[in-house]
Amino acid sequence: MGTRPRTVAVVEDNPSMRTSVERLLNACGLRTEGYYSSAEAFLSHATPAKLGCVVLNMHLVGMSGMELRRRLKTAHSRLPIIFITATDDDALELEARRVGCLAYLQKPFAAASLIAAVKEALAGDAMD
Repeated sequence: MGTRPRTVAVVEDNPSMRTSVERLLNACGLRTEGYYSSAEAFLSHATPAKLGCVVLNMHLVGMSGMELRRRLKTAHSRLPIIFITATDDDALELEARRVGCLAYLQKPFAAASLIAAVKEALAGDAMD
């Protein structure tokens, strides 16, 4: 079994946050692909087999991050998901964990928390 691809997809509708996440991960030697503001763009343009994981905002314009995760799971995708959100909601976190996220990070989160979650995902230990 080979290692997971090292490209991280970033699906975030806030351009400043998306840029910050991508720059942080790039500074750690990781390649990123920003899918801008929508889950729909991710579904249209991403090649999941070439991705190591997805950093996914819960609340996006159009399809939510949670719905994107459900669609990927229905399609039998084993792509690790790291949810990020500005919402402090225990029920939402429980639902995110139920649908199989690797990590659930509330904004503003520590850079080290995101890096650790991404490294875990890319190590291949985070498969569903």
